[in-house]
Amino acid sequence: MQARQKSSGKLRVQIGDGGTRGGTEKMNGRIGGLLKSDIGILVLLALLSVAAHTVTNGQYGFHRDVLQTLDDARHLDWGFVAYPPVTPLIGRIELTLFGTSLIGFRFFAAVAVSAAMVIAGLIAKELGSGRREQVLAAAATCVAPVALAQGAVFQYVSLDYLWGVLATYFLVRLAKSGDARWWMAIGFTLGLGMETRYTAGFLTLGIVGGVLLTDARKYLLSKWLWLGAGISVLLILPNVIWQAQHHFISLDFLKHLHERDVRQGRNNGFLLQQIWLCVNVVTVPLVFLGLRFLLAREEGKRYRLVGWTVLVTFSLFWIAKTRFYYTAPIYPVALAAGSAVFGNWMKSAKPGTARFVNGLQWAGIILNGAVFAVFVMPIAPFGGAVWRVTSKLHDQFREQIGWQELTEHVAQVYSSLPSEERARTGILAGNYGEGGALNLYGPALGLPQAMAGTNSFWYRGYDPREPQTLILVGIETDEAKANFSSCAVVAKNTNRFGVENEESRDHQDILLCRGLKRSWPEFWGRFQRYG
Repeated sequence: MQARQKSSGKLRVQIGDGGTRGGTEKMNGRIGGLLKSDIGILVLLALLSVAAHTVTNGQYGFHRDVLQTLDDARHLDWGFVAYPPVTPLIGRIELTLFGTSLIGFRFFAAVAVSAAMVIAGLIAKELGSGRREQVLAAAATCVAPVALAQGAVFQYVSLDYLWGVLATYFLVRLAKSGDARWWMAIGFTLGLGMETRYTAGFLTLGIVGGVLLTDARKYLLSKWLWLGAGISVLLILPNVIWQAQHHFISLDFLKHLHERDVRQGRNNGFLLQQIWLCVNVVTVPLVFLGLRFLLAREEGKRYRLVGWTVLVTFSLFWIAKTRFYYTAPIYPVALAAGSAVFGNWMKSAKPGTARFVNGLQWAGIILNGAVFAVFVMPIAPFGGAVWRVTSKLHDQFREQIGWQELTEHVAQVYSSLPSEERARTGILAGNYGEGGALNLYGPALGLPQAMAGTNSFWYRGYDPREPQTLILVGIETDEAKANFSSCAVVAKNTNRFGVENEESRDHQDILLCRGLKRSWPEFWGRFQRYG
């Protein structure tokens, strides 16, 4: 009996081990199968992209635009002056999950641009491509300088990019299947886009143009198109109500910014920057191949809606004299179509020629992608040779330097005041970067919440204490003297690295002012500004 029990016990152990081993093998088999599948390869590439951004995203500091979003994330509402509510909402989630970690606050931006890679690969798959062309579409999307840059800073541009690419994917699914129910997904995505960035309206108009200019006009009689439009309207309705309650202030804001951009020539070089920045120069041939397929090739006839959507959207941005990167979301679908065409050519070309051209394409993607990554991602060691080059090419990194020092300078002025006066002293900033930095780093140094006259800072109002002594940052001396009985420069806004940026160059003086000449409501009514 004992022998049988031992034998039985051994059998049970063997069965258990075999079951565990079998379960592990099945799990490993599923994972291995996923990694060998088309979607698995695309997801793996996206994860590598997220990892690359995560490893490098801890450098420098918060950009001034991000400081605004970070502050808005603490005051959630259905609308903000500079943008709709989705970006601050996601910023609030990041604050909850990661605090004010640089890597954490840039995480969802990295996920957004990396997810666009997967969608580009899926578009290529819908167009009949195999794995090689899907990977090419994903890689070509990844190395676009705009995508590389937007994965390293949390702004609405990153999320707008994702929604735009997703909307074009659903358009491709609609065009391929003829199933009008895809209008529901398109409407939902466009609604998210409009709740993220108002320029999604250009893509919406581009789709309208694509419908009117192709045989997709038949969908005008479909209930699904109108249900999709209804979903989009329902999603943006809360923001429309907020705008109505706030006198449609965002229209004034957008008008002001557009006039400023045109006046300063920020839209100059629009066409050339499409080639160099919205699309990596080595993938431009794929864009033209893709557009030709979508707009002119017989085998791409069913996708004319997609082609005309891209063309009309691009034309609207160009005519409106917008900044170059607004068009970025429309390129991955063209890259995917171009990758499909390129793959078909590879199959018909001579093997030697096909291998040479394919190798040349991939060498360009890898080398040019690496070069652009160094210049637009926060990779270069601070102060080194590459840093100096990037500082001359753009101000993205320079505008991330000096915010903590600014707060420390203000805190020194604040702490130097007599305690009685300090209790009734406020802080007034000229722009949202300064206001956001002071509210981010100031509480730890004992500073009261800073006021600012820019965008939603102004709508949040002034210090309820109505202080008569104020520390002014980013405000010209002449403006300060016009509003206060006395003003004096008490500190200089510098940074420990000696980096020249907007703050250290244009807003050096930190002022201590007393005796506001107007009542606070009157002063605040005149202090509103956009930026």
